Amino acid sequence: MSNQPQKPLAPKALDRADERVRNDDSIAGALRGFLDRVRSGDLGILPVAVGLVVISVVFSMLNPVFLAPNNLVNLLFDCATVGVISLGIVCVLMLGEIDLSVGSMSGLASAMVGVLWVNMGWPIPVAIGAALIAGAVIGFIYATLYTRLGMPSFIATLAGLLAILGMQLYILGPTGSINLPYASPLVRFGQLMVMPAWFSHAVALLPGIVLLLTGLGTAARRRAAGLTAQPMSLLLIKAGVLTAALEFAVWYLNLGRGVPWMFGLFALLVVVLQYALTRTKWGRSLFAVGGNREAARRSGINVRRIYYSAFMLCSTLAALGGVLAAARLASSSQQAGTGDVNLNAIAAAVIGGTSLFGGRGSAWAALLGIIVIQAISNGLTLLNLSSSLRYMITGGVLAIAVIVDSLARQSRVTHGRG
Repeated sequence: MSNQPQKPLAPKALDRADERVRNDDSIAGALRGFLDRVRSGDLGILPVAVGLVVISVVFSMLNPVFLAPNNLVNLLFDCATVGVISLGIVCVLMLGEIDLSVGSMSGLASAMVGVLWVNMGWPIPVAIGAALIAGAVIGFIYATLYTRLGMPSFIATLAGLLAILGMQLYILGPTGSINLPYASPLVRFGQLMVMPAWFSHAVALLPGIVLLLTGLGTAARRRAAGLTAQPMSLLLIKAGVLTAALEFAVWYLNLGRGVPWMFGLFALLVVVLQYALTRTKWGRSLFAVGGNREAARRSGINVRRIYYSAFMLCSTLAALGGVLAAARLASSSQQAGTGDVNLNAIAAAVIGGTSLFGGRGSAWAALLGIIVIQAISNGLTLLNLSSSLRYMITGGVLAIAVIVDSLARQSRVTHGRG
């Protein structure tokens, strides 16, 4: 064997090798990239997807009614009310803060709609608008207490929880409950209205089309910059699988009552917020402030304005969730917003993948997380188990989600140092 040192590769050979690495846009290369992201702690929706599969299999084995079309329709109706509240929680969690009063805020909004519409005769849109404005004002107060006076959001919103609950009880008066007209458009929207079959199938086509078009545009820009891009075959597979899954889901739901309009409103809000988080200056600023507040301030971001927008949006969405809950229950009562509303709204955001440490999350977290929460609640109800077990199991799922988030965060830090 020769002891002579090997000649180094010529610059052109190095360029060709580097080019092969950068242009590894095969399906195998994409799969390796996915596995690398998982190993580095970027789990995405993988834990939620696995959890949903396990929940569906277990509950369908224990009670076949769980996967019946009409039961899933009812589940989607229930998802919309707390899911809208969870969207706001995503915004404050991404800043590393918390709002413990979202349940009370939803109850106050429910009470306001009942009093202003039924008792005082205000038009429905005006009553709803007043409830949403009240939510924005309360969020403004929280942000002021935090940014101007330095009060921790935990304390500010805990005090708000008690104060708002008192306001709810006060405006409802001694009766404690107001029944909403069952034949009204608001109640019909919350209990009965579903999309026409043709419309729901048309809507189910849109995500796949958007995924394909945006993927093609992103791939073209990355290749123009000399970066690796997602292979066309993989993009087509993703779009096809997504479209097939959504179309099957819509077809199956239409075997029952159909896709609820209220869930459609929730899904639309998810899409709008996700666009705002990923495609606007406000969304990028929210991620930056949640990741490192001081660095964001030094880069020119108006940190105070970001906090105001997040807290106001959170309380406003909580108020909207309360309006939808009133429509779903056809009443405004002292029990609205109490119980496990706070728990479910916060748990849905965390279970869906929003980090408690700030700087990471998405609107999809609220959608995926609330489906998990409501699936557990619905399955346990079908099994005729007590609410105590539901609380314990939901708490256990939340604890597992936080543990996964913490471990993934540690993995990202370690991978980044490596």
